Amino acid sequence: MLGLKLATEPRWAELVQSNLCEAMTDHAYCEQKAASNAISLIVHFPEKSELVSLMAKLAQEEMSHFEAVHQKILERGWTLGRERKDEYVNEVMKLVRKDKGRDVYLMDRLLFAAMIEARSCERFKLLSERVDDPDLAQFYRELMASEAGHYTTFIKLAKTYAQASGLDVDGRWREFLDEEAKIVGAYGVKETMHG
Repeated sequence: MLGLKLATEPRWAELVQSNLCEAMTDHAYCEQKAASNAISLIVHFPEKSELVSLMAKLAQEEMSHFEAVHQKILERGWTLGRERKDEYVNEVMKLVRKDKGRDVYLMDRLLFAAMIEARSCERFKLLSERVDDPDLAQFYRELMASEAGHYTTFIKLAKTYAQASGLDVDGRWREFLDEEAKIVGAYGVKETMHG
């Protein structure tokens, strides 16, 4: 369904499990950044009513995920650490074309968000199957389903708006998948959600 060209190495899940406090802090901030991305889309494209409605709901859901991850951290006797840079996300963001007009920028921003959700979904699935903590395994299963829904939302919006503008969203998505496979190959070596 997701179409990812390169699967995450299973050893990444072992790295995460070896330092769950670090991984969960990173995960919490990923949720916060996803909410910020949804809000940014509203700010940049307020005239797109369907987008605004869906992003408002998505931002709330992502912040509820942030809160849930934070609660899991507290339940384990840890505290939320400082925000980490997400080099993977920064690399994928470079695929967004900012100089090709507003319609292209919107399509690329939506596909960027879909890509991040797709990779997160894939990684949550891996964690749900490999983490020793039954509570966290169930938590990641639930988040996997949520991320899949977000991925679908972003792809649907991209198709709605890009096709109305005569843009080839499917072709551009294939380009994203190809480029992301090159990018993600350099990651999976740190105990962070995308690292």
